[in-house]
Amino acid sequence: MTEGYKVKQYGCPVKRYCRMLDLKDDAELIRKYRYYHSEEGIWKEVIEGIRSAGILEMEIYIAGNRLFMIVETPQDFNWDEAMERLSNMPEQKKWEQFVSAFQNAGDKSDTPEKWVMMDRMFHLYE
Repeated sequence: MTEGYKVKQYGCPVKRYCRMLDLKDDAELIRKYRYYHSEEGIWKEVIEGIRSAGILEMEIYIAGNRLFMIVETPQDFNWDEAMERLSNMPEQKKWEQFVSAFQNAGDKSDTPEKWVMMDRMFHLYE
């Protein structure tokens, strides 16, 4: 998309987490995974859980079978605490088990650790 994507403004400082994950390299599984992350296919309980954990925005980008996730949160957000809360929500557990069939994450496929935290190595320094 050469036009870029609009970024939501929150009226307060936010911080960003960037994570990556690979899907199984299977065109049909990737097609289904894309559907289950579309507006029509996503479980509404998953959206509610993400928002209740304090996440302001979550975006997932795809290139081939590689996923890149950007999560924007308030400055005082605690990632570990939020992921613990999410992992204990019944619908979130079901969702993680469901999507693990699409993901190439080995023994971490139904845990928050399957998404590898990325380190920022560059930005436009001011």
